[in-house]
Amino acid sequence: MTATVEARPIAQANHTVEDECSVGRSIDVVASTALADGTVPEGFTRCGVLAWQRSSDDGVVIAHPFTADSISDSTAVNALSCLVHAGVVAGQTEFESAMVGLISTSCPGPTAAWSAYYSNSVEGLRSGRADFAPVHHRALALITGTSVLEVGCCFGFFAVQCAQNGIEVHACDICPEALDLLDLASARLGVGVQTVLGDARALPHHDGSVDTVSLIHLLEHLSTADVEAAIGEALRVARMRVVIAVPFENQPSAHFGHLQSLSEDDLLRWAAPWVRSGMRATVFADHGGWLVIDKA
Repeated sequence: MTATVEARPIAQANHTVEDECSVGRSIDVVASTALADGTVPEGFTRCGVLAWQRSSDDGVVIAHPFTADSISDSTAVNALSCLVHAGVVAGQTEFESAMVGLISTSCPGPTAAWSAYYSNSVEGLRSGRADFAPVHHRALALITGTSVLEVGCCFGFFAVQCAQNGIEVHACDICPEALDLLDLASARLGVGVQTVLGDARALPHHDGSVDTVSLIHLLEHLSTADVEAAIGEALRVARMRVVIAVPFENQPSAHFGHLQSLSEDDLLRWAAPWVRSGMRATVFADHGGWLVIDKA
């Protein structure tokens, strides 16, 4: 199976500026049974579990061993990180294009491919095997009440897990393609997730319409002014609590679309005006940084 994907953002869940690191190269992705057997295809260079070569138009051809049993968010991200560190894939646009290529060529047909990707990703997060599992486990434990809005949900793995736990779930994102995929996945998995297209800075939800609002690894994608707007909107919509998680990085990860490298000082600064207004805020570190704001 082969996928040729133009280098363009197809899942911009949280991004407000164009990616300046990508040069807009085409990304060709092929499934390789040879790699699955431990053999590097002729003309390719191995990089972790993947292999790559330059195409005639100075694009990149990526070969991968993933199948319906092995494709997941964690395995794909970890594999592509090797190409990022080697300088083969540059910037958010190329990274996302390569990611979609890996997923769509892992099975014969896009429906089967995305179904396997969702099932394996959610299972890896729930079981604790996925690298991001500790973040989701902590976020799930911090939900209060019976309803939650995930802002910047992207593919919605956290939203799906909340729904599997019996919580009333709403999910919001600026990318309609990601929401379409989440709608299909939640229906197939038999869980209720109510999706809506919207911007974190101006949420399309009524005041106090859910108990908890989560912003999980969203705010590092935003400018300082937009962060303040997003937190204000989350607090407007939340009846009880806002849960914020961010990565702690020395430098923003351009391939993930991060605009800021954040620290505990940033979380304390974000919390300060809301504490002065009478709310309660808790800041702590656990696989990155957390800010929990309680309204009462």
